[in-house]
Amino acid sequence: MWAPDIYEGSPTPVTAFLSIAPKISISANISRVSIYGSYGATLQQIFFFCSIASMILGALAAMAQTKVKKPLAHSSIGHVGYIRTGFSCGTIEGIQSLLIGIFIYALMTIDAFAIVSALRQTRVKYIADLGALAKTNPISAITFSITMFSYAGIPPLAGFCSKFYLFFAALGCGAYFLAPVGVVTSVIGCWAAGRLPRVSQFGGPKAVLRAPDM
Repeated sequence: MWAPDIYEGSPTPVTAFLSIAPKISISANISRVSIYGSYGATLQQIFFFCSIASMILGALAAMAQTKVKKPLAHSSIGHVGYIRTGFSCGTIEGIQSLLIGIFIYALMTIDAFAIVSALRQTRVKYIADLGALAKTNPISAITFSITMFSYAGIPPLAGFCSKFYLFFAALGCGAYFLAPVGVVTSVIGCWAAGRLPRVSQFGGPKAVLRAPDM
């Protein structure tokens, strides 16, 4: 619950670090438990519940945001649920899909926050401020759009591949309820994450980029 406010108030490099490093660390430690140890059905059900809760919260909460960083924060919450699907399975396929998901998520996040950091120099803070980006910086607009579509899991982008492996691993371990929930939340996330490239490409009611303060 604290992630959106922290993402918005922190410097962009710090936000990027907070978005990537804890997930890699936690996933690595829990993966060691999955490989070298074992956990019972009760703990696996807790993992499944946490995964579903993260995916639903990340997808629904991102729909009401108006600032650029906050949808990324809620997308990060949702991706925790997707990545948690891998080690919730407790199988080698789940660990493999987790590693693929972490790698792709890290690349997408670095790309997204690099663009956000560049946009902050032109005082782009709200989603509506992205409206003139396609005209003033078309390369950044196209790159940002591709990154957000990858976040949303649009095929054939990398984000779709990571979710495909994760959901396939969930079906392989018998989590037949987890995979459909992930697909539904991904569809909802497509609308939330798609607002940023849609505004950057086609404009909005406040499609004006302001010059930085001197």
